[in-house]
Amino acid sequence: MLECVEINPRGTHRASVIWLHGLGADGHDFEALVPELRLPEGLGLRFVFPHAPVRPISINGGMPMRGWYDLLPAFPDAIDDHDGIRTSAVDLGDLIEAEHARGIPYERIVLAGFSQGGAIVLHTGLRYPQRLCGLMVLSSYLPMADTLASERAPANAQIPLLIAHGNDDPIVPLELGEHTVTELRSLGYSPEFYIYPMPHSVCAEEVMQIRAWLIQRCMP
Repeated sequence: MLECVEINPRGTHRASVIWLHGLGADGHDFEALVPELRLPEGLGLRFVFPHAPVRPISINGGMPMRGWYDLLPAFPDAIDDHDGIRTSAVDLGDLIEAEHARGIPYERIVLAGFSQGGAIVLHTGLRYPQRLCGLMVLSSYLPMADTLASERAPANAQIPLLIAHGNDDPIVPLELGEHTVTELRSLGYSPEFYIYPMPHSVCAEEVMQIRAWLIQRCMP
């Protein structure tokens, strides 16, 4: 089981958000965002921020850092580490099952991720055999899109999807986010898609949209 940073609700634990960080960060990356969301205590949200394993990353000269899978120097034109993606999907599945074992129904578990973490969230959530609450994907893209049609899970065919991207993102170009939305819509998904005036980051307007979406999805 991956090590995690955990933020528990003051009252009853009613739903869980498992939030994956981006390449080179760790589970603390979005920890400070939780109080900024100003979520109602009645939601009872527990936040789980896992640390990705440390691994050599080819795009950074093989330097070891936390990452959900390897990125080749040809990124974004090539995303070839299918084994790494599938391994991280198994790790995320273990975290989902851990929350379920705590008494949280699958349909009360949200998966969220930024950049590389968002890619794992899309890959895992759309293939997960149990119906989940929703997927929140920030500044990211759809990996292994060519296998999704044959591998996707009927249980999550109608899963709520929040996708957001910056229009000046130099790391994950906006075109990747737009292509992701096009691919998903072609398969019958209905993602909400928001573009913000920002680079590879999170802005205040986006935080307010995340807040509204989580309240809508997780209200008891």
